[in-house]
Amino acid sequence: MIDAYEDPGTPDCRGGWRYLWWLVRCQPGRSLAGALLGSVWMTLMAAAPYLMSRAIDDGLVPGDLGALSWWTVALFVVGAFNSWLSIVRHRTMTRVRMDANFRTVKVVVGHAVRLGAALPRRAGAGEVVTIGVGDVQTIAQALTVVGPGVGAVVVYGVVAGLLLSISVPLAAAVLLGVPLFVLLVGPLTVRLQGAETEYRERQGVLTARIGDLAGGLRVLNGLGGKELFADAFRRDSGRLREQGYRVGAVASWMQALGVGLPTLFLAVVTWLGARTAAQGDITVGELVSVYGYVAVLVGPVAFFVQMGHDLSRGVVAARRVVRLLRLEPEPDDGTLSPPAEPAALHDSESGVRVPPGRLTALVGARPAETAAVMDRLGRYVPSDVTWGGVRLDAVPLAEVRARILVADNEADLFAGPLREVVSGRLERDEAVIARAVRAAAADDIVQGLPDGLDSAVAAQGRSLSGGQRQRVRLVRALLADPEVLLAIEPTSALDAHTEATVAHRLRVAREGRTTVVTTSSPLVLDRADTVHYLVDGKVSATGAHRRLLEEEPGYRALVARDTDVEEAVR
Repeated sequence: MIDAYEDPGTPDCRGGWRYLWWLVRCQPGRSLAGALLGSVWMTLMAAAPYLMSRAIDDGLVPGDLGALSWWTVALFVVGAFNSWLSIVRHRTMTRVRMDANFRTVKVVVGHAVRLGAALPRRAGAGEVVTIGVGDVQTIAQALTVVGPGVGAVVVYGVVAGLLLSISVPLAAAVLLGVPLFVLLVGPLTVRLQGAETEYRERQGVLTARIGDLAGGLRVLNGLGGKELFADAFRRDSGRLREQGYRVGAVASWMQALGVGLPTLFLAVVTWLGARTAAQGDITVGELVSVYGYVAVLVGPVAFFVQMGHDLSRGVVAARRVVRLLRLEPEPDDGTLSPPAEPAALHDSESGVRVPPGRLTALVGARPAETAAVMDRLGRYVPSDVTWGGVRLDAVPLAEVRARILVADNEADLFAGPLREVVSGRLERDEAVIARAVRAAAADDIVQGLPDGLDSAVAAQGRSLSGGQRQRVRLVRALLADPEVLLAIEPTSALDAHTEATVAHRLRVAREGRTTVVTTSSPLVLDRADTVHYLVDGKVSATGAHRRLLEEEPGYRALVARDTDVEEAVR
């Protein structure tokens, strides 16, 4: 089974079937062993009716106690050996499934790391969660076909051969019956793939909505939007339920056929065998063996149906994984040297110009428009942004990431001690952390935790309030101490008093460094050296906050609040 530190290999992303085959090829020895063990196990199951028929015809009917004892012992030995073989087969197939599971997890997680900050911009959180929660297990289950699947094909041929030695009509019934079942189930398999694909898509959307609701429930409550989102969730969950019924209807038919068709098959062949025995064409022992052979075939025939169901679901899940793996990381074709000294950033699309060493604020009626400017300035989307006269996308990406940091107010927070959450991979001096904590007005957070900076924080900061999470993210950004800090709505969840404190301390902490914030808070805007007022994504006016209040009615209507901006907490 794949080791935790082993390279999972390069997945075949040409399609769902190709990906499943790649998982098989990654463990050829174990897959071959599973196929061999499954084949021998099922074949020995078919040997039991043969040994029983010999015991009847050679021992019971003629009254030969020795022959009867011999065949009885042989039947016991074969049964005991096959029981042990079943355990080994099951253990082997469990390892096959676990390897496929862990290998898929490793390639997905590894690719997510390579995508980095580009991942949430290219794939929804719900899609990634659905892959991790459901698709990985579904793919692993589909690999069961490697063992019992191959064994079912082998035992089908063996039983057909044994029946051929007893009765040609019976063998013909078996040889024609199983393919007929496959033809009956085939259209349902295709239909199930379509229904399952749509179901998975809706499930991803709903999962993303659940995450959004969980993350913003407190804010929604305050804005009175809880019922609006709850209604949307009800509609989405209702559609998902209806699609689930469609999937269930097809799956239930497949399962019904998986149970009903083999039973019907057994009844038909047994009736034909009984008629043949009544006519004297086969012995009583051979009749018993015919029944036994067909009873053994019930398992493989049922598995053919189940295999079609598992493979259909597995291919759908593999296609979702492949779609994620096909996402390309951010292009890094840069060959030009970045500016040697702090330099201006200029976004020609919006007209925003960020002078070096200053605090610049972006204001817009639509937060998405200002966030889009920040994405361009941070090189997270293709753009014509220049940095000191050099195109930003012509600079090596590592240089850009080392000197320009986009601090999103929804950025992920990983689980662990608060010290590690804010320090990242670098060890920080206690005094340095304390300065960043104070600059972000997060002193009360550290003091309120039982072990201070060593207190554990839950994933995504779920153990903290919205305002606390926002300040923790700001602490992390300040500790990174980038040359250019692009902070998206860094104080949107804070009360006025704390917001004023953060605005003042942020300016002091970043004195002489380039800082850009998106905000509509007058408490923050009053601290900015330059404010860009954006309308429809374009700069409409630029200047100091107070001048824009006097000269721009649209700006005044957007940012005016019943707050005295003079009351900044020092």
